[in-house]
Amino acid sequence: MKNIPNPPACPCPPAAAQPRPTPLPRTSLTALTLLLSGLTAQAMQPLITDDTGTQGAGVQQIELAAARARQSTGPARQTGDSLAATYTYGLTDTVDLYAAPAFLRVQADGSRTSGWGNTAFGLKWRFYENEATGTSLGIKPEFDAPVSRGREVRGLGDGRSSAQLTLLLSQQLPFGALHVNYAWGRQRDIDPMAGAIHRRLSTALVWNIADDWKLAADVGLQQRQGVDATRQHTRYAELGVVYSLGPRWDLAAGVIRARDDQQPAARTTTGTLGLTGHF
Repeated sequence: MKNIPNPPACPCPPAAAQPRPTPLPRTSLTALTLLLSGLTAQAMQPLITDDTGTQGAGVQQIELAAARARQSTGPARQTGDSLAATYTYGLTDTVDLYAAPAFLRVQADGSRTSGWGNTAFGLKWRFYENEATGTSLGIKPEFDAPVSRGREVRGLGDGRSSAQLTLLLSQQLPFGALHVNYAWGRQRDIDPMAGAIHRRLSTALVWNIADDWKLAADVGLQQRQGVDATRQHTRYAELGVVYSLGPRWDLAAGVIRARDDQQPAARTTTGTLGLTGHF
């Protein structure tokens, strides 16, 4: 789960200052930026639900991911793109450290903005593993570095540091694996009224359909609770496929459909393509 940028209204600049960019409407960005930002730090592309797997001591991983989203909110149409890179280093056999910057581009209601969003820094620790039953548990704290006030106004991220914590469960199955997440996060903006609490409950099934192929299904529910106690729920479902190009490289693709409970509802379709390498 990633935080959802909610840009405040742009204050009037001093007479001598340059005018600031016109912010995109907040309602146009909510579900769209949620999905684009939520794809920046993944353990197994193209899933949103994370697993307990770690790289191993001294092993490095690089993930390159591209996503394109199309959203409809009543008669309005929005599009968004993201390019992200996640670098992961195996500190020990059970602990990973990672960093994930992302470049976003969003077009809504005739306005367009692009630039670097929040960069995520995190740690994943698999603290329990039972080889006999195939059950493992992990925890993943994550910190999002703030963007500038100008980029927050343009809807590219949060202007203050934000954080989240994800609990991970993985269960090995005869045909693949089951993964379950519960995530809790606090979003903080320069505008205190734009902050929110985020929660996500999700689960993913992965099937090993051939030596080099995996098929995955991912479903989840995200809740956003604003400072004013208003709540927004977004449900999503995803189908994905992973193909091993060799012992070091994997190619992944997925399609995500999401819908929130607002009136009118925002319906979003997102396509993802990713490349993962291990060194």
